[in-house]
Parts: sequence; structure tokens; C-alpha cells
Amino acid sequence: MDTAALTMWRLWAVCAALAVTAVWAQEAEKLTQPNPCTSKQTCSECMQTPTCAWCALPTFEATQIAPQRVRMSLRVHEAHDLKVQFALAPNYPIDLYYLMDLSKSMEDDKDKLSTLGNLLAQEMRKLTSNFRLGFGSFVDKVVMPYVSTVPANLESPCTGCEAPYGYQNALSLTSDTEMFAREVRDAKVSGNLDAPEGGFDAIMQAIVCKEEISWRSNARRLLVFSTDAGFHYAGDGKLGGVVKPNDGVCHLDSRGRYTHSDMLDYPSVSQINQKVKENSINVIFAVTAEQRETYDELSRHIEASSAGTLSNDSSNVVTLVKQQYDAITSFVEMKDNSTEFVRIRYYSACRGNTTTETNRCDKLKIGQQVNFTAKVELIKCPEDPARWNDIIEIKPAGLNESLIIDLAMQCQCDCDRPGGPGFKPAAIAAECNYGGDLQCGKCVCDPLHFGAFCECSQSDPNGRIGEDQCRPPNSTDILCYGRGECVCGECNCYPRENPNEEVKGDFCECDNFSCDRHEKLLCSGPDHGSCVCGECSCLDGWTGNACQCPASNASCIAPGDTRQCSGAGECVCGQCVCKEEQGARYSGKYCEDCPTCRGKCELYKPCVNCVVHDSGELKEEGRCEEECSHLIINKTDVVEVENPDERICTFSDEHGCRYQFVYGYDGETQVIRAQETKKCPPAINILGIVLTLIAAIVVVGMAVLMLWKLLTTIHDRREYAKWDSERKMAKWDTGENPIYKQATSTYKNPAYGGK
Repeated sequence: MDTAALTMWRLWAVCAALAVTAVWAQEAEKLTQPNPCTSKQTCSECMQTPTCAWCALPTFEATQIAPQRVRMSLRVHEAHDLKVQFALAPNYPIDLYYLMDLSKSMEDDKDKLSTLGNLLAQEMRKLTSNFRLGFGSFVDKVVMPYVSTVPANLESPCTGCEAPYGYQNALSLTSDTEMFAREVRDAKVSGNLDAPEGGFDAIMQAIVCKEEISWRSNARRLLVFSTDAGFHYAGDGKLGGVVKPNDGVCHLDSRGRYTHSDMLDYPSVSQINQKVKENSINVIFAVTAEQRETYDELSRHIEASSAGTLSNDSSNVVTLVKQQYDAITSFVEMKDNSTEFVRIRYYSACRGNTTTETNRCDKLKIGQQVNFTAKVELIKCPEDPARWNDIIEIKPAGLNESLIIDLAMQCQCDCDRPGGPGFKPAAIAAECNYGGDLQCGKCVCDPLHFGAFCECSQSDPNGRIGEDQCRPPNSTDILCYGRGECVCGECNCYPRENPNEEVKGDFCECDNFSCDRHEKLLCSGPDHGSCVCGECSCLDGWTGNACQCPASNASCIAPGDTRQCSGAGECVCGQCVCKEEQGARYSGKYCEDCPTCRGKCELYKPCVNCVVHDSGELKEEGRCEEECSHLIINKTDVVEVENPDERICTFSDEHGCRYQFVYGYDGETQVIRAQETKKCPPAINILGIVLTLIAAIVVVGMAVLMLWKLLTTIHDRREYAKWDSERKMAKWDTGENPIYKQATSTYKNPAYGGK
């Protein structure tokens, strides 16, 4: 930074400190009193007045956020904590622009507002001595179906009404409240056809026409939007043939009238929100009760806006504006314009002691300072080097003040760019054989040279042209398959740590260690084969991708059989793969078993009964030795399966006795191990069981009868005792009827003769 710039930066810092000190010192003064500093015309007069400060910069403006500008240099995924201070300054300038719906239904509201202008200014001056007020009005687009285009209605759409219009700036911001009252009083209402109004056109023009409205850059900008109806938004203009999108540009003539009302469509909500953020406008929607819900929803989509309920004649507008202003200034919310390459997170304890991740603090009072920590992190570098230097703005929502971050992204080393330390051009780079630039200790060769140190030339007399000779023909693979270094058009393969492993070939494409393995052995071990250029070369007698399979099928033929896999499977890699057909499922080493069909259990059963248990048809017919001599049958007490190739068979004889045997192979010989002793179930005493059941039934029946008799006896005795007790308690004579009464009158029939 040069001396002049450094002096300017220091002067800015001094001015900011003076301004903040003065502002906070004035907090104790009553805001209703005139500011003693505003009348001081020279620095000497200012410095002789307590609580006043003077800044020598002609463009300096006091701010509520500190610092105002910083420089920051970041690497990817490197975060920096930036301390940000904010304090609500007393006596801060306020610009209030009152934008009013002047359709016929708002006539009484206009009359009331004209009488409240001075009161509104008086209340706002309690907040600041630097207050200005402006006024604008709107109706709707002067096209059908919004406004009647009958010639007579275009001049006066209703009794005492002015010709319809879109928007008009009646009074730019001024401190003359009498002029405000006069302009509001003299403004005439107009009329339109549909219920929604063209308020969005008016809001857009009131925001973007900064010079025409006279918005100040160093003031809090309030836009009070007053209406009793809804609003048209983007797309509604098609009903009137207005299809060109709103351009967000000021279009006011010398009279303050909106000239493009019938040319441009209504703005969208997002357009309004964007312009509100760009121009730091605080919008206050002062609407009637029936429209409150609609504008509450709208305010949720527009930054730094709020909504309040307006009385039928707008008599509460002063109170409403004061309340909404207090609500707006009681919080601060930090916003930024960071891109996808930069992430900013905010932390603050607000007015408490616990720091949390938040960008908003509430319940602030004038003069109170809150501290934020902005954690700025570079996520990734932009591909375009022109964007490696960025300007990021952090600002409180609704205020035209900001902290500017001049961010330098460290996406390239200084030694990678010409002129930087550690960079040598080819002309002086002896380390690169003058065939390329030395950048950060690495040679970057020019188009005529290649190699680690640019030692190879494209004009090699041996005909090798550059690095293309280190790639296979018609291939775009990496050089030397990534397993070697290209030196002057030839691949020098990298050595391996294991001395038994080697990489070779013209392009380092071959090795002796990347072949298939079987049971963790390369090509199933040296007895089966060896690895040659990434593929197994098998010895005689072996085959398969890892030389794991015998070349012959002898291992798939059972002893004493000539069929491969017992004719029920296929020999794959020296092992039988059994098949399934017609419900039969074969298994076993040689597919000799079939659990779902008649198997060898039934085949060996007669011989086991004959040899081991001395029973069965073969024993009776004397053919035991003749039929079973080819089998080796061993007797044992317990039968268990000892290997996966064995099968167990279980049978029961005519007495229910259970016996088992196992058959399998001992090498090439069929062997049977049979259970010598049968397991018979114990004999059952049926007569004893029947007699026991009969006795139990008789005993239970007698017990039930005795219990019934006992309960009946007890019940009868209780009933008798109750009757006897009632009889003894009787008080009347048993010969008279206690309810009988003599007749009070008697009559005698004279015709009755006694018969």
C-alpha cells in the first residue's frame, strides 16, 4: 500500500473512532433537545463543545458498524474469525416516504393523514432531530381490465375523482412537514375496476428512483405502504396485454409520474425483495384488518419488512409507524453477499453470556453494543483466476452501512506465477536445461522439450517424438500406466519394495504379482503355475484362471464306478457339481446321494441287518456272505458323521427299535460303520394306565358330590335362621289384620229382605 493510501486508511479509522465516541457520549442527552453539534460550522467550534467530534474527510459519514473495511487472505478450508461490533446510534437520520393507495375507498384515510403530518413528524423527531418526510400515491395500470378506458372515465372515473394513473411521486423527502400536509390534502383520489391495486409498481419506483425521491445514503430509510386492498404481481399484466417483464429501473417523468405503467408488467415478489436489499429499505405495510393476513405473508418474503393494522380512517398511522419503527430498530440481523466459494457463519452472545451460532440479536436499545464473530472460510477456489480476488459485504439488514472484506484467495503459490519468488523462466533455468520454466522447484517444459528436467527434445534423432512413445498405440492412458517414468520417450519402470516383485514391459504394463490367487496363493502356488505379465501360466496337469483346477476328471469318479459324478452331475475344476432334475436333488462328493429319491440307505440296509443284527431276508435265505462280501462293515456303539462326504441312515424294525449306520469312503474304499445295539422304546403297561384313570375319575366325582352337599346344607341353614329371626321380631297379633280399617259410613238397602 502506498503512503497516500495508508494515510487515508488511518484517517478513516480515526474518524470512525471519533464518531462512535461522540455518538455514544450523546446517548445520555434527551433526544427531544436539539443536537448541539449540528450548528457548529468549524472544527474549532466543534472541539470546544462537549460530546462533539469533527472528521477532516469530506465524504465521512458516521456508522453503527465497526470496522468498515478489512483485508483478508485465505487458503482453502482455512477459516478466520472477524470481530464485528454494532451499536444503535442515537439521533440517527431517518427518511420516511409515505406511499398511499389513492383509490376511492381510501378518501377518508387521505384526509386524516393530511391532519396527522405534523404529529407524525413530531413523534419521529423524538427519535431523531434529523427527520425527513415524503409522499407518493398510486392507483393501477391505465388499461383494461384494471381501469375503465371509456373516455369519460379516463377523465373522471368517479365523482370528484382525478384521472387514473399508475404511480406519482407527489413530494420528495423534505423536512417541511407543512408541505407534506398540503400535498396530502391537495391530492385527489381516483378509481379503478378490480380489487387488487398496482402497489408493486409504486414500491419498485419509490425504491429505485433514489435521486427523484431524495433518499440519503446515511439515513435509515422507511417506506410506509398504506392500502386497504391486495396487490397485482408479475404475470397479472398479461390480462391487460402487458407482457414485458419489469426491468427494475426508474421511469419517472418531470412531474413524478410513472411513464412505463402500461409498458412493463408488475414486479415479482423476488424483484421487490432484491431491490429492498440492494437499497437498504425498511418497508412497513400499513393495511386494514381484512388485508393483514395477506401482507403478513408478504412480509415474510421481503427482508427487513413488517406489517401493521391500519384503522378504517388511518387515524392510528402515527402510533403504527412508531411501533413498527421500534420493532425494526430493536434487532440487528447480519447479512452478506458471499458466493458459493466462501462460507460465513456468525456467532454472538448478544446481550447475554452464552455464545451461540446466530446472525441476529433482539431487544436492543439505543447505545447498546453487541459483538459478532464472523467466521469466514474459503470452501474452494473459483476456476477463473480473475475471481480469486473478491469483495464481500457484511451489513445489518435494512441499513445502508456495511463492513467490506477485500478477500484474496490463495489459490496459487507465488512461485507458480512469473515474477514471483521461486519462479525462473526457461532462459535462466539451468535446473531445467533451459527447456522450461522452474516453478516451485519443478520443471514445466516448453512444447519442444519433455522429461523431469526437460532433458528430452521433441527432435530426438532416434525418432521418439515426446511422451506419446510412453503410451500404448491408439491409447490415451497415462504415461507408462502410472507405474514408471517417461524418460525421453522410454518408460523406466519403478522398482518394487519386494525384491521378488518386478514391473516390466515397454509401457510397464507387465508384472509378476497381480495375477489371480487361490487360497491366498498366487496362481495356487509354484506347484501349480506362475504369474506372467498379469496372467497365470499353469503347469501340466492344472488349469483355471488361478491354476487351481486339475486338468483331468479322475477326481470326479467314485471308486468302483466308471461314470463321472455318478452320472448325476458335471465335473467342474476337479469337483462334482450335482444336478437337479424331475424333483431329484443329488448331493455328495460324487453326487451319489439323492435325499428325495431311493438312495444307498435302502441299498445297504439288508447287509447291515444281516451282518450286524443277524436278521433280515438275506439271513433267512443264507445269502448274507454272497451279497455283502464287497462291503466293509464295522460295528460301533455310537454312530456319528465324521466328515462332509459321509451320510447317515436311520431305520426302525418291526418292534419299533431304532438303529443307524453311516456310509462313506476311506480313500478309494466304501466303508460302513453300523450301530451294534438297537435302541428300543420301553414297554407300556396299558392296563395300569386305564385302571389309574378310572380311579382318578371316581375320586374326583366323589369329591365334587361332597362339596355340593356341603354348600347346599350351609345355604339351607342360613335361610332357616333368617326366617326364624324375622318371625320372632313380629310385633302384631297374629289373629288380626294390621292393615284392616273399619268403614266410616254404612248404608242399608230397604229392599233387602235379609235373604
